[in-house]
Amino acid sequence: MKTPPAQSTQPDLLYSEEEEALRAAVRDLLADHCDAPGVIARTESDTPHDLAAWKALADGMGLAGLLVPEAEGGQGATHREVAVVLEELGRAVAPVPYLTSAVVATEALLACEAEGGLLAELASGRRIGALAVALNVAPGGAYKVVRHENGALHGELTGIADASAADVLLVPADDGGLYAVDADAVTVTPQASLDLTRPVATVTLDGARGRLLGDAEHAVRRALCAGAGLLASEQLGLADWTLTETVRYLKDRKQFNRPVGGFQALKHRLAQLWLEVVNLRAAARNAADALATGEDVEVAVAVAQAYAARVAVHAAEEALQLHAGIGMTWEHPIHLYLKRAKADSIAYGTAGAHREALAEFVDLQAP
Repeated sequence: MKTPPAQSTQPDLLYSEEEEALRAAVRDLLADHCDAPGVIARTESDTPHDLAAWKALADGMGLAGLLVPEAEGGQGATHREVAVVLEELGRAVAPVPYLTSAVVATEALLACEAEGGLLAELASGRRIGALAVALNVAPGGAYKVVRHENGALHGELTGIADASAADVLLVPADDGGLYAVDADAVTVTPQASLDLTRPVATVTLDGARGRLLGDAEHAVRRALCAGAGLLASEQLGLADWTLTETVRYLKDRKQFNRPVGGFQALKHRLAQLWLEVVNLRAAARNAADALATGEDVEVAVAVAQAYAARVAVHAAEEALQLHAGIGMTWEHPIHLYLKRAKADSIAYGTAGAHREALAEFVDLQAP
């Protein structure tokens, strides 16, 4: 009798046909809703979030519920499909609260295993959720909590991403619980934000009432881990767009009667950047696959985030420099990509924090 071959545990980094079809659909939608002039104009307005684009993504395509089981009103998909969506959102620097609501807040609710009413509302896009933990907090890192006293919540939380767009906030309290608080019961004050497409705000609670969802520590850790792992896919989309647009521009722009991209020094810079983006794609896909399968999640997420920030920032900086004078103008969207890359580099933990975490996971001394 033959022994059956052992099942492979190697991650699948390739995109499936369904994932490529999803990519094409999301890219077409964003081309209609999030063109560069429109995004730039929105950053200059009092309404930085594009709720029409969000409605098209969440209600029209059902993408807000990809991580939610079908029994709870979602699509029952995996983190791999979410990663594809985030790649396209990164390519468009789309000002929608997808990462914060459809990933981070949704993962926190899934961890609490609370009744599905709020989860179904987030999955349908009828309500937008935000985890009231500062954007810079890494998975497993310390975060600020509010005071729970006589059934009411008191305190101030800063650096909350997309709080201005949220309908419900998931607030950790000092009693160890995570509470759902309606946004109209708190005061949301915008803060100065480098990334104008993902604004942060201060949330002040003065006796707000909340509904207990479950244990905050477990929910926050799970939510931030998923956020950090899938943020790498957003950074991949950003880096890929900036590289593609820079190559296109250097092919078209001529100097001394020849394309600028033909100069050897620029070829070397672009080739190096291409290698970095390819490596980032592998790291981001590995993190998404690990989150989907539940295998070596913490290691895969730490590896992806230890690498992603540098590549995304480098790609945006190279795009800015190689576009020369036009890249310095407000009308060109490169500044949006550089600001998003810089802001993402400290979101859900810095690269240094993830390197330190990775060293502990694999029992190596951090550099």
